[in-house]
Amino acid sequence: MTDALPETVLAALDDPFAQLTGSLAGTRKLHFEVATTEQVSPHMQRLELTAAELDGFGYLPGQDVMLLVAAEGTRPVRRRYTIRRLDPERRALTLDIVLHGEGPGERWVRSARPGDRIEGIGPRGKISPSPEADWHLFMGDESAMPAILAMTESLPGDSEATVVLEIPDSADEQEVAASARTRVSWLHRLGGQAGDPAALSAEAAEVELPRGSGHAYLLGEAKVVLRLREILARRGLAEDQMSPKAYWGRGRANAGHGEPARDA
Repeated sequence: MTDALPETVLAALDDPFAQLTGSLAGTRKLHFEVATTEQVSPHMQRLELTAAELDGFGYLPGQDVMLLVAAEGTRPVRRRYTIRRLDPERRALTLDIVLHGEGPGERWVRSARPGDRIEGIGPRGKISPSPEADWHLFMGDESAMPAILAMTESLPGDSEATVVLEIPDSADEQEVAASARTRVSWLHRLGGQAGDPAALSAEAAEVELPRGSGHAYLLGEAKVVLRLREILARRGLAEDQMSPKAYWGRGRANAGHGEPARDA
């Protein structure tokens, strides 16, 4: 059994999240233990985590947990991962985590074994399916796949959803177990560079926007998300009909709290 960080390191951290106040007032500390780990596709690792604090734990589809994956001196390094599903009876929370590089989060994910322990905080996140929307449009890259699939699969059977996901290649596709009427388009990069806006932008310009008041969820690389937002705004979607969220920035490491680092 291995802790993500030894107790001596944890005790010395200058931790801004030691007290869960302000925006974290609705979250809880989660002392996770890894139950299972499985690589479900070439670029996706699935972890099942358990914790006593999952008793009575609630979240909205699309929300995440923030894991304390490393430390840089006395500074904690956290990464945020969408909750793919929760089994309350087993107190088991599933995370699907993209394998894309050599960052601190991925190093921990690749090395994690059953019995390993790690501290988390959750639930976090403000983007979840709009209950007022007549239809839903989800667009993003593989970093957004867990959130997009979790939100799509949460929709009721009389909902209408369009899902556009850019992934490395066909081996990274996943089954979408949705009750809603769902159209799924997989865009395969086939060796192209992640964070290139071309493919998703072309889809945003042409994708069908049904009648009624819909909602678009735009998730992934920061500049791609901005481009998608601009295109859909030109096509008539109002600001309050779009939920944009940058998960990462091309050429930039995420900050210590797990969000994309801001430009200097």
